[in-house]
Amino acid sequence: MGFNCGIVGLPNVGKSTLFNALTSTAAAQAANYPFCTIEPNVGRVAVPDDRLEKLCTVGKSAKIIPTQLEFVDIAGLVRGASKGEGLGNQFLANIREVDAIVHVLRCFEGEVTHVENSIDPVRDAEIVETELMLADLESLEKRFDAAAKKAKGGDKEAKALMDVMEPALLALRDGKPARTVAGKLSAEQKPVFKQLALLTGKPVLYACNVEESAAADGNALSAKVAARAKAEGAVSVVISAAIEAEVAQLQDEAEKAEFLSSLGLTETGLTRVIRAGYALLDLITFFTVGPKETRAWTVRRGARAPEAAGVIHTDFERGFIRSETIAYDDFIAHGGEAGARDSGKLRSEGKEYAVQDGDVLHFRFNV
Repeated sequence: MGFNCGIVGLPNVGKSTLFNALTSTAAAQAANYPFCTIEPNVGRVAVPDDRLEKLCTVGKSAKIIPTQLEFVDIAGLVRGASKGEGLGNQFLANIREVDAIVHVLRCFEGEVTHVENSIDPVRDAEIVETELMLADLESLEKRFDAAAKKAKGGDKEAKALMDVMEPALLALRDGKPARTVAGKLSAEQKPVFKQLALLTGKPVLYACNVEESAAADGNALSAKVAARAKAEGAVSVVISAAIEAEVAQLQDEAEKAEFLSSLGLTETGLTRVIRAGYALLDLITFFTVGPKETRAWTVRRGARAPEAAGVIHTDFERGFIRSETIAYDDFIAHGGEAGARDSGKLRSEGKEYAVQDGDVLHFRFNV
């Protein structure tokens, strides 16, 4: 399981520049005119994790394989997209397929033309949010009557669907995104909510694209976005697509660190985006360590051991017997699996075990 984020925003806010920098690819065009990104481009990047190197050293693995993060660069949206303006229908279809939204907001002045002819990231956020809410409202209203008829006829699934659709509709009609009701749903209702595939039901990360000089602390424009994010329970990150593009060209890690340090930065914007994204989607990382490789894997927080096994291979989940589990700190402190076993730090966990972040796992299965 990866972490799939759609990079969205108005035209010319830096989406494609950021995408190219994050994935070190020139697949997405970046030009000074709207709709330069026509088809969604997909790029996968390694998730940086300092624990991998230590696990590899202790486990004497031949190589390291990090878990990956997927970015989808989606065509720019304009006012009226919910009614098909610009590339609206294509934009909406592509965004339905991602797990979360990285909403890039332009927080810098410059010569590059802005589709609204002025720089106001909060306004830009509202334009995109409004278009997504309008599309969700139309979608739900079309499905509502049919579900209501089935519910009145005693259909239990339709009744469960109605119990989720009604609060979402009320929120949208009140000008609020559907995700504002997600936190009030029961554990049984959340999968139903997800099946609705609402555009505004997805978690949002605001990426404030600032000029190089503001990359460390942000600027007045990014501060406004941060205030908006805090008010709506979302997350915002300051990032400079220009700096990320330069860092992507550097191959030597020491050179990258020196370049970042010269700008007052201790890490890349990519690292901040990943950290915020993991928190946004409530994901955790577990590890497998062996002579061939040390590898990181991603699962949702709360995932049981068989589900984690299934991330590696479906047969592991189908024939799951148990998971031999060592906490990361114990694996390092006791010199690996043998030392952890001798010290009583290796545990045998069954099907109900909830995997913890940093667990080093070895699955026993029989198919």
